Amino acid sequence: MDNFNLLALLSDIFAKHGPAAPAAAQTYAPGDFSVHFFLQLALILLACRIVGWFGRRFLGQPQVVGEMIAGVCLGPSLLGLFLPELQAAIFPKEMKNVLYTGSQLGVGLYMFLVGTTLRLDHFRTKLHSAIGVSMAGIAAPFLMAGLITPTLLGMPGLFAAGISQANATLFMGACIALTAFPMLARIINERGLADTSLGTLSLTAGAFDDACSWCVLALVLAAFGGGPGVAVLAIGGGVLYAGFILLFGRRLLAPLGRIVERDGEMSSTVLGITMALFCLSAFIMDAVGIHSIFGGFILGTVMPRGRFSEELKKKVEPLAVVLLLPMFFTYSGLNTRLDMINSAELLLIALGVLVASVLAKFGACYLAARLSGEDNRTALGIGALMNSRGLMELIIINIGLQKGIIGPALFSMLVLMAIVTTMMASPLFELFYGRSARASGELGAIPGSTTRRPA
Repeated sequence: MDNFNLLALLSDIFAKHGPAAPAAAQTYAPGDFSVHFFLQLALILLACRIVGWFGRRFLGQPQVVGEMIAGVCLGPSLLGLFLPELQAAIFPKEMKNVLYTGSQLGVGLYMFLVGTTLRLDHFRTKLHSAIGVSMAGIAAPFLMAGLITPTLLGMPGLFAAGISQANATLFMGACIALTAFPMLARIINERGLADTSLGTLSLTAGAFDDACSWCVLALVLAAFGGGPGVAVLAIGGGVLYAGFILLFGRRLLAPLGRIVERDGEMSSTVLGITMALFCLSAFIMDAVGIHSIFGGFILGTVMPRGRFSEELKKKVEPLAVVLLLPMFFTYSGLNTRLDMINSAELLLIALGVLVASVLAKFGACYLAARLSGEDNRTALGIGALMNSRGLMELIIINIGLQKGIIGPALFSMLVLMAIVTTMMASPLFELFYGRSARASGELGAIPGSTTRRPA
C-alpha cells in the first residue's frame, strides 16, 4: 500500500481539505466538500457505466442491475474490503449526507418521469388483475414471515433483544412483500414494457405493495419507540395527499399542458414550475413518513400528456438517469456489508430466507395473476418482475438496522436476498415472457441489443 501512488495523492489532497483531514485541520467549508463530491461522482458514473455494460454484454442484465452491483462494489463489500484506506479516503462518513441528498433527488426525479408514462387506460382495463396481484403480493409474504420469524428469533443477534414476535413478523413481512419500485420501473422501461398492459399492471401492483410495506414499517417504528403519531401521520397523510392529487391534480395542472401545446415546446418557466411542484410533492410524502419517491410518482401520474410529457422527458430524463440516479445505488451500497455472512450456519439461514421470499412473492403473484384471468406466460412474467426487490429493500433494512430492530447478521442476509432476487428478475422475465413476445412482434428489441422485432 505504501507504493500505491493514487492513495498517496488522495491522502495528500484530503489532508488539506475537508472531512478526511485531521480534526484540528477541519474547516468544513463548502469547497472542502466539493473536493470529495466531484471525485465521488466521477467514480460512480464510470463504475456504473462499466459494470452496467459488463452486465448487459455477458450476463443479459439491464443497465439498472449493473448500477446496483456497482454501488455495492464501491462500498465496504468490495472496494473497502481490498483497499479500505482508499475507500475511506474517497467516501468519508462525513460526506454521506451530501451523497444521500443527491441520491434522493435522482431516484425521485426518475419515479416522477415514470409516473408521466403510466397508462391509466391500461390500469382501468387491468384493475381486477392488479388488485389481485397486489393483495397476493402482500398477504403471502406476511404469512411466510409468520412462519419463519420464530426460527429467526431463536437465533441470537438477528433481531434486537426484547423485540416482540408481532413486531419482528411485521418487519420481516414488509421486507419480503417489498417490490423494488424504482428497479421495477427501470426494468419495465428498458424492456420496452412502459406502455403495455403487463408493464402497467406490474408497476401499479408494485407501487401499492411498496406503499403498504412503508406503512407497516411506520407501525413497527411506532411500536418500537416512535409513538403512534408516526403511523397515523404516515398512513393518514399519505392517503389524504394521494387522494387529493388523483382527484384534482389533472384538472389543476391542465393549463401547463395547454401552454406547451400552444407554444410547441416547454419553456424554461414551465419547466421551472414543474420542477418546483415535483420538489413540493416529494417533500410532502417525505415529511409524512412514507418516502419522497412516492410523491414524485403520484404527481407524475396526473401530469399533462402529449407534447408536455414528451418535452419533459427530453429535458429531464438524461440528467436524472445518467447523472443523478447512480448516486442512489452507490449510497445504498456504502451501507452494505456482505462479509457479515461469515459462517455455514448463517449462510444456511440466509438461503432459507431467500427461498421463503421467492416462494412468497413470485409464487403468490403468479397464482393471483392466473386466477385473475391472465395466461400462463403473462402470469409468469408478472411473478418474475414482482419478485425483484433491489435497493428499496436496502433502504428499508437500513432503517431497521439504524433503529435497532435487526442486527448486522440479519441485515446482511436481507441484502443478499435483495441482490439475488433482483438479478433473477430480468433473466426469468425474458425466459418466461420476453423472448416469445419479441419473436411474435408484441415487443420491440431490447435497447442496445442486436435482437430485432420481426417485420
